[in-house]
Amino acid sequence: MYPSSPSPGPTPLQSFLGGVCLALPVQTFLSLNKNTFGISGFIYGAARGNTEDTMSVLGLILGGVAVAFIEGGRPPIRDPALLPLILSGLLVGVGAKMSNGCTSGHMICGLSHFSIRSIAATATFCVTASLTAHFLHDALTPIPGDPSLGAHGSAFLTSGAAALVLTLASSRLIRAVVRARQAIAFCTAFAFATALRLSNLSDPRRVLAFLLTPAHTAFDSSLVYLAIGAIPLAAVLYHVGTVRVPRKGRVDARLLTGAALFGIGWGIEGICPGPGLINFGWALATGSGIMPLGMWLTAVIIGGSLVPS
Repeated sequence: MYPSSPSPGPTPLQSFLGGVCLALPVQTFLSLNKNTFGISGFIYGAARGNTEDTMSVLGLILGGVAVAFIEGGRPPIRDPALLPLILSGLLVGVGAKMSNGCTSGHMICGLSHFSIRSIAATATFCVTASLTAHFLHDALTPIPGDPSLGAHGSAFLTSGAAALVLTLASSRLIRAVVRARQAIAFCTAFAFATALRLSNLSDPRRVLAFLLTPAHTAFDSSLVYLAIGAIPLAAVLYHVGTVRVPRKGRVDARLLTGAALFGIGWGIEGICPGPGLINFGWALATGSGIMPLGMWLTAVIIGGSLVPS
């Protein structure tokens, strides 16, 4: 299920390049559709019947299907027990809706926009996720590392690049504005999915190992390399671009409470909305893990529906 190597460690090259490739569809989506690439928002919008958000969700799921064809095997699920999966999904759903964002909207987009709200939200959910991971997963053992691009890295890079080319082609060739926006939403989400798998953020065990912090013997620094690849590039692309995201107010109790709940849910299973959708697509393609991932996503939708807008 997980990559093998002679010794435990991170995946620096895969995660760094995955981070770089995450920044590109995020900025492309903002530039062409004038919206933030917020995956929890896509899920809630799709649940309400928004077609553009539905296309983003489909792009992420079918990106997971592509991962299955490229990589084979089974989607990474640390623990298929339904009770923690459902609790995790509910908390992620409630928390993302209250704080108006998750790891994509706040951590990748928000930090690159220098949003004070996103800085506060990211710091809060990282702290609560880390505390939760220490409480529940302190027995986690070190994970095999891989300093190379990996057996499937080139395929993920090629697939993501092709999706971005199709994004630009859609924006130029499809004359109907609504259909063009839908095609852009789908293609950028597909590119994001392949980049996320390359980065290893879609592997819940590696995420939990990162959340355990360097003091733990199982700590995995892969997601540090992802952040180094994604956030500076996304910041440069955002600030040289012409589209700006409106400021959404001050840091308040709702934001911090939501971020804290999101972090607890994230720390229970190591899954957030993007990886959940991608791994669900992987599960659909392989017939393995459909039930637990489907239950987690259902719980996210239910949790979000419980929070007033």
